[in-house]
Amino acid sequence: MKTRITELLNIEHPIIQGGMHYVGFAELAAAVSEAGGLGTITALTQPNPDRLSEEINKCKKLTKKPIAVNLTFLPSLAKPDYPRYIEAIIDGGVKIVETAGRNPEKYVPQLKDAGVTIIHKCTSVRHALKAQKIGLDAISIDGFECGGHPGEDDIPNMILIPRAAEELQIPIIASGGMADGRSLVAALSLGADGINMGTRMMVTKESPAHQNVKEAILRATELDTALIMRNLRNTERVLKNKAVDHVLTIEKERGISLSFEDIANEVVGVYPKVMIDGDSDSGAWSCGMVAGLIRDIPTVKELIERTMSQASSIIKSRLNQLC
Repeated sequence: MKTRITELLNIEHPIIQGGMHYVGFAELAAAVSEAGGLGTITALTQPNPDRLSEEINKCKKLTKKPIAVNLTFLPSLAKPDYPRYIEAIIDGGVKIVETAGRNPEKYVPQLKDAGVTIIHKCTSVRHALKAQKIGLDAISIDGFECGGHPGEDDIPNMILIPRAAEELQIPIIASGGMADGRSLVAALSLGADGINMGTRMMVTKESPAHQNVKEAILRATELDTALIMRNLRNTERVLKNKAVDHVLTIEKERGISLSFEDIANEVVGVYPKVMIDGDSDSGAWSCGMVAGLIRDIPTVKELIERTMSQASSIIKSRLNQLC
């Protein structure tokens, strides 16, 4: 299947692995790329640029196919050393970067001068248009269904993707709710050029997420996520658990007087405890509504191959019969 995204990124299938905190390590990224998709290493999971360099080198020993690095620009006082992280990406020979969070314009020349293709993750058409204006190569647009931060507009992909397609000239990757071949065909029909799988990729054999995390997602339905930090305008979709219940209780009690410090114990520094140690109730962690469509733990290759097979079958059989 050839789309603008497969051509831009030099990949076989229009499937990209999301850059997930404490999930986007070398082994998963390499497995996705080896299966014909685009694997993604999460830069800020690594504690410093030197460790990112090591992770990139490890991944490149596992695959010779294209890989990407996700680099999120955070609104924090103690900012990561972004120039050095970018140097690690460039020196490691990575030619695809997914930016997220705040506007990456300041760092675009450094990446572009090194021949890096830049995909920007955003949650609204207006932000996508800004990314196009500053010269980025593609957009990964997150619908309201997505795990993590869906923005504050609450627009689901059935509306967001075609709106983005109406406005943009650069390729579009649909993110949020992507589980299988049905998702891929739907996204392509709406105007996207490929899909981003986050939560679905978390529940694969090569995913480093703890087995307890995978089983929690398998038990979940589409009704088992919650939105936290809405009053802080930093909305995050997470899987419901004891810690999330506590956060929601505090948020209800404090209302508009809520401060980040009120819930910090449940949202700061929890990912190692959740993803590595397997204490899935110890804090709030991102999970999409797509959990309701996840029922097994395949290998990455099995997931991608059956996604493409199902998509092909839908296009050639069901849709063809309707014409």
